[in-house]
Amino acid sequence: MERSQRIAGCILGGAIGDALGWPVEFLSLSAIRRSYGENGITDLDKKGKSTAEFTDDTQMSLFTADGALRFLTAQKQAGITPDFAVYMHNAYLRWLFTQQTPKPNFDSSVLNGWLYGRRELHVRRAPGNTCISSLNELGIGRVEEPINHSKGCGSVMRAAPIGLCFETEAAFTYGMMAGAITHGHPSGYLSSAVLARILAELLNEKSLPYALGTTMERLKHEKGHEECLLYLQKAYELANDEIEPTRAIESLGLGWVAEEALAIAVYCALKYENDIKQGFLMAVNHDGDSDSTGAIYGNLIGAWKGLDASVQEWIDNIESPDILSQIAHDLSVGPEISQTWLQRYPING
Repeated sequence: MERSQRIAGCILGGAIGDALGWPVEFLSLSAIRRSYGENGITDLDKKGKSTAEFTDDTQMSLFTADGALRFLTAQKQAGITPDFAVYMHNAYLRWLFTQQTPKPNFDSSVLNGWLYGRRELHVRRAPGNTCISSLNELGIGRVEEPINHSKGCGSVMRAAPIGLCFETEAAFTYGMMAGAITHGHPSGYLSSAVLARILAELLNEKSLPYALGTTMERLKHEKGHEECLLYLQKAYELANDEIEPTRAIESLGLGWVAEEALAIAVYCALKYENDIKQGFLMAVNHDGDSDSTGAIYGNLIGAWKGLDASVQEWIDNIESPDILSQIAHDLSVGPEISQTWLQRYPING
């Protein structure tokens, strides 16, 4: 499979899982079954609209791509390595102000570029409170200077594009930095780092078990890694066990916090590597944060296996396909120093 296909699979897969899980995000499994039938939700719920909507998970993932591409463009043009945290923080501020009116003292010079200019992204889709409150602070959260003690899954559900932009070690480091901007607990920013590094391995045509194993070894070198590592080990063991999948997912938690959301997605990707559609359904039909676990599963399976014909109808019915396709294309070709590219990704933001 070509690298561009893996990148497109990751971006589209994330949006599909997000859109599939959003209608049942705050429902228990029993409530999902009462609403959608014994098998739970099995198709995109368009809620009477022409396409299925994604949430803040995909919105923030797109702005993560925007920040990473601007960083790489600045690095290529200037020949130096700028502060990644500043570039990513500015990207998340652009997302923030698609959700609220800019404050009078805010530096509006960062509100530029094609993604911020797409008005269809200027809609609130249940944004996470931690992301909103952290980005409204004056400072930038960093690993060495935590902005809070949160480990909510908002750190990891947006991290995928980092793994599509950088090789393994840089993906881990930058994933950690991006997560810490809004989430100061090690399990929050380390989960972001883990997802980014796994995806970087998958783009290098490694298998998910291999990528998971090497990333868990890398994780052990970070302070506060124990909780995240425990959940990843548990996900791997459960995927190789005969335990009933619904019970397995229950034992991994609800996914509202980062290490649980990541573990549920990893479990589903390992367990259903040969049945992509069923993996999506298992990733969202549970008691917890269905859109985030679905999005992360979609990122993983899309980068590992690609998206097959079983989910083509879903691909055809996700909102804003041109935005998703453009981001996937730009992540595939990398930074270009051209007028068109610099209009899309101006480096002064």
